[in-house]
Amino acid sequence: MTKNINAFLPAAGLGERLRPITYHTPKPLLPILGKPLIKTIIEKFSLISSGKIGINLHYKADMLREWGRNSAFSGRIEFFYEDPILGTGGALKNAERFLSNGHFLVHNSDIVSNIDCSRLIETHLSEGNIATLATHDYPKYNNVVLDDKGYVIDVENAGTSMPDPETAGRKTAYTGIAVYSPEILKFLPEGVSHATVAWLAAAKAGHKVKALDFTGCYWNDIGTPSAYALAVVDALRVDGETIYIHENSSGCSNAEMDGYIAIEKGCVLDKESSLRNCIVLEGGRVESKRYENCIIGHDFEIPLSEAEMLGVDKDAGEDNKLILIGTGGSDRKYYRMRKNGSTAVLVKYKKDDPDFLRHIEYTKFFMKHNIPVPELSEVDAENMAAIFEDLGDLSLYSRLKCKGGEEQTEGMYRKALDIVVHIHTITMDSLNECPLLQKRIFDYEHFRWESEYFIDRFVKGIKGMDVKYNAILQKELNSLASKADSFPKTIMHRDFQSQNIMIKNGLPRLIDYQGARIGPSAYDIASMLWDPYHRLDDTMRERLVHYYIDKIKEIQSAEFIADEFMESLAICRLQRHMQALGAYGFLSTEKGKKYFLKHIPEALRLLKEDILPLKSEYPALYELIDNCKTGMT
Repeated sequence: MTKNINAFLPAAGLGERLRPITYHTPKPLLPILGKPLIKTIIEKFSLISSGKIGINLHYKADMLREWGRNSAFSGRIEFFYEDPILGTGGALKNAERFLSNGHFLVHNSDIVSNIDCSRLIETHLSEGNIATLATHDYPKYNNVVLDDKGYVIDVENAGTSMPDPETAGRKTAYTGIAVYSPEILKFLPEGVSHATVAWLAAAKAGHKVKALDFTGCYWNDIGTPSAYALAVVDALRVDGETIYIHENSSGCSNAEMDGYIAIEKGCVLDKESSLRNCIVLEGGRVESKRYENCIIGHDFEIPLSEAEMLGVDKDAGEDNKLILIGTGGSDRKYYRMRKNGSTAVLVKYKKDDPDFLRHIEYTKFFMKHNIPVPELSEVDAENMAAIFEDLGDLSLYSRLKCKGGEEQTEGMYRKALDIVVHIHTITMDSLNECPLLQKRIFDYEHFRWESEYFIDRFVKGIKGMDVKYNAILQKELNSLASKADSFPKTIMHRDFQSQNIMIKNGLPRLIDYQGARIGPSAYDIASMLWDPYHRLDDTMRERLVHYYIDKIKEIQSAEFIADEFMESLAICRLQRHMQALGAYGFLSTEKGKKYFLKHIPEALRLLKEDILPLKSEYPALYELIDNCKTGMT
C-alpha cells in the first residue's frame, strides 16, 4: 500500500441529466455488471490505502447510508450530510474535521477510470504539492490553464468544465480525481464553493497546484444515459464478455439476445422478449416485444443509438461511423457497418497477414460445401479488408449464460457437432478444391510447438516456474507429439470452441476458421466438449461424444474406427489444453488481454484431469503439470 491516507467521495449530486434513472437510484449506486459505482471506487482505493472514507450526502441520502451500513467497508465510512448541496469545495470544507489530519484523495463517485491513484499520491507526496490533480487532454473539457511546468495558473468558466475558445495557452481537463494536503482547506470559504477557488487561491499564495497528466487512461464521467450505457459495455469488453446476467434474475433462457446485454438483479424477462444492446436495471420488467439499444428500468425505457451504446472506434473515422465489435484474441479488427439498408461486418487485417488470404479462400470453399460460415460480399485485397454477412454478436459461449434446461443446451451442442461432422467427412472429400488448405498440415512439428508454447507462455510466463529440460521430459513431449501426428487426418477447424460458434436465428454458424488445418478430427471434439469457456456436465459430454461417433459412422461406416478415435481423443485433449493455456499466457501478458486469465483455472483443471490416466506413460509431464498450482497466477 502507498500510504494510509483517507479518501473523500463526493456523492451528493442530484443526477439530473441521468433522469429518469436517478429517480430510482442515485448515481453512486448505479450498477456496472452487478457492482455499484461507489463500491468499485472504494475497492480500487482499498488496494492502496486502509484509510477511512468520507462520503457527502444529499440526494437519496438514506439509500446511500443503507448501502454503506451493509457494505464490507461500513467500519471505515463516515457520512457528511449537506442541505443545501455545498459544491465541490464546500463539501471539503464541511468535512474539514475529517480531512484535516493528513493528505487525502478526492475521487468523484460518478467517475469510472483506470487512472493510477498510487502514482498520483506518490507524486503529490514527493513533490510537496498542496494539490495534485489527475488531468487529461480532453478538448471538450480542457479549461484548466497550466504554465510550462504543469502548474495550474487559471481555470476558465470555473465550475462548468467548459473551456474558453477565445483564449490560447496550454490547457487540460480535470478528471474529478485529486490528492490534497490538508492546508488546502484554509483556502476554502464556508458555505457553497467550487474546489477551483482553493486551487487558484493556493497558487496565488505561492503553493504548488500540479496537474499530473493521465492522457490515454480510460475515463468516463457517468453523467448521461449514453455515458452510463457505454461504461457498462466497456466493462463487458474489459471482461471479454458480451452478456452479463445477475444470478437473481429470471426468464433469460426464454428470451432472444444479441449484442451487449447487462441484466441486473431482480429482473424478469417475459417469454418471447427480444433484446439487442440493452441494459436492464434492477427490478426491470422486459415485456414480450423487441428492445434495441436502450436502457430499461422499472417504469421507463430510454432509447439510444447504437453509436451511443457501443461507441465509435477511434480508428474508424468520422464519416463511416463504424462500430467496433468482438472480444476475441486476434489482432484483426471487426466493425459493424451499414450496407444497403442493413448491416454487414467489415474485417480489417494488418498488412501482410497471411490469414487474410486464407480467410477469403476458406470462406469460398466452405460456402460451396454448405458449411454455415458468414457470406462473403466484398474483398479489398490492397487494403487487407473484406465485408462479410453480419451474424450478430451472440456466441454459443454467451448464450450459455442464459441458463436453460439440459435438453436445450445439449440440443445446441448437437447442432454444432453436426457442422463439424460435415467438415470432417463430406467437405474433406473435396479438399483438392482448396489447395491453400490442403497444404496446411497439423503435423508433429505443430504439436511439438504447442507443448513448447505451453511451457514458455504458461508454465514459465504465468506460473513463473523454472523448467529443467531433462531428457525424460523432452522424450515424453516428443512422443506425445508423434502419437498425435500418427492418427488419421481430416479438415479440422482447429479452434472449434464456444466463442467461435455464433447463434443466429437459433442456429449455429462458424467464425474464426482461417486457422483451419489438416489434422486429427479428435482435436476439434476436444476443443468443443472440453472447452475451458464452458464446463459441460460429464454425462452430457459422454453423450455428445457418442453422438459424434454415431454421426460419423453413418457416413464413414467402413473407414471410421471408434476405438482409434477414442485413443486419439485422449491425446488431443492434452495437446488442446496445453495450447489453450499457452494462448491465455500469451494473450494476457503480450497482448494485454487480461480477461483471458479468468479461464486459466478451468483449463488447468482439465489438463490435470486428463493427464492422470496417462501418468504412467508420461510421468515427467505429469509431474510438471501437477506442480502447476491451480489458480489464475
